[in-house]
Amino acid sequence: MEISGEPIRVEALAQSGLSQVPTQYIQPPQNRPICKNPPTTTTSTSSSSDNHSFLDTHADVPVIDLFGFDPNHRDSVRETIERACREWGAFHVTNHGVPVSLLDDVRRVGVTFFNQCPIPDKLQYACDSNSAASEGYGTKMLLSSDQKQNAAAQVLDWRDYFDHHTLPLSRRNPSRWPHFPSDYREVVQKYSDEMKVLAQKLLGLISESLGLPSSCIESAVGDFYQNITISYYPPCPQPELTLGLQSHSDFGAITLLIQDDVGGLQVLKDDTKWVTVTPLSDAILVILADQTEIITNGKYRSTVHRAITNSNHPRLSVATFHDPAKTVKISPASELIHESSPPKYREVVYGDYVLSWYTKGPGGKRNIERLMLDS
Repeated sequence: MEISGEPIRVEALAQSGLSQVPTQYIQPPQNRPICKNPPTTTTSTSSSSDNHSFLDTHADVPVIDLFGFDPNHRDSVRETIERACREWGAFHVTNHGVPVSLLDDVRRVGVTFFNQCPIPDKLQYACDSNSAASEGYGTKMLLSSDQKQNAAAQVLDWRDYFDHHTLPLSRRNPSRWPHFPSDYREVVQKYSDEMKVLAQKLLGLISESLGLPSSCIESAVGDFYQNITISYYPPCPQPELTLGLQSHSDFGAITLLIQDDVGGLQVLKDDTKWVTVTPLSDAILVILADQTEIITNGKYRSTVHRAITNSNHPRLSVATFHDPAKTVKISPASELIHESSPPKYREVVYGDYVLSWYTKGPGGKRNIERLMLDS
């Protein structure tokens, strides 16, 4: 479904007043949320009919106070992070050093762009729908010829987004970003810089929690390739049939995410239970990604997550991805390999991993599972 050669935006569908979602957005039965009205506030819950998982309405991801990285609290913070990484692969952090006013600002400019900028004006920033990870205003992931053979992979997410290339600085070109509101570009640049510093500090703590040198994971990743994706999920007339974002694990090293107060992000706990992440306005959600799982030799696993939709309120989230360069080779840290702990993953060139992810589609964790060695 396209308009003037451009894929139709989900926002335009929502504004058209349709009562049923187009077939391209209907998930296979095993992937659909059961309930007819998934959460629209921070206190609501939903269910999943996934044939190997259900919704846990009582659990929530851990919240870890970083105490401003005070050295006097480092040991206790490191122990808490170790537990959260082993049990969840995702956790909120507070007192993280990023001004809460900046979190509010990046949410504000995102909401303003999506809610107040007319769609024809947004299309001036449209990304190339035929290229993977293209910067700009988009609505669907790339569908390759391999994916088109898989009916499930052809299902579209109920989501529009704006993707920004923010690091290294040679990739950062704010002129490609929205000019409305007037401080949009300034806010995103400040946010990018703060997220880089926080990601470095967190990877240091995660490394230390495994008994590794603080620099271990960051050194393995190399200079960050950072993208910031602002995702906008319009109200959906049939949320029981759709997903805002299909089940997947992130393919980079570490993702830092904030969301508004609507909620809808879910993480898969113990491969069996979907847990809806309660939005916390002053917290940042840390999500371990696939390359960190490889570097830690599976001691810490990347987190499968998805976004559900609702019929009443639009939702916004901001995800900041920190990835290796495409030429970097990723393998388990040598410090974690010994006779009783052989390598669990084969070495991979990161660019090849990304290509596979876009070619085969997300599909939970099937991409990293292809790298696993026989034990």
